[in-house]
Amino acid sequence: MGIKLSSESIRYLTLFESITGASVKDCMIQEDRIIFVVRKGDMGAAIGKGGINIERAKELIGKKIEVIEHSENPEEFIVNIFKPIKVKVRIIEKNDKKIAQVSVDPQYKGLAIGKGGKNINKAKELARRHHDIDDIIVK
Repeated sequence: MGIKLSSESIRYLTLFESITGASVKDCMIQEDRIIFVVRKGDMGAAIGKGGINIERAKELIGKKIEVIEHSENPEEFIVNIFKPIKVKVRIIEKNDKKIAQVSVDPQYKGLAIGKGGKNINKAKELARRHHDIDDIIVK
């Protein structure tokens, strides 16, 4: 399954890779932030010592930067999307659809969903792009 990137996404991805040395697998642009999915094991390089690489990228791009570590394992990938919130993920198949059930401590449920559903929508989009997951349900 290929991920189609816009020319704008490719520009950001290239810039981020050149700043950090991390290998970027995906780049998603949202109104207020840019989300990079980096290869498993490249999280340290992406962040840089004391967050220096993220700060530099933020200055050059002019938007908030979010970095998520990729995983071939869909459950682990979804856990990574929600970090630093601790979640448990179970993937079920229902009516030919793959659904990820995400359990989160009730006090963090609002954070997991995000203002106006921003975080849950980001998670759904990334899970769909990388693992063909049709939906994510937070409970």
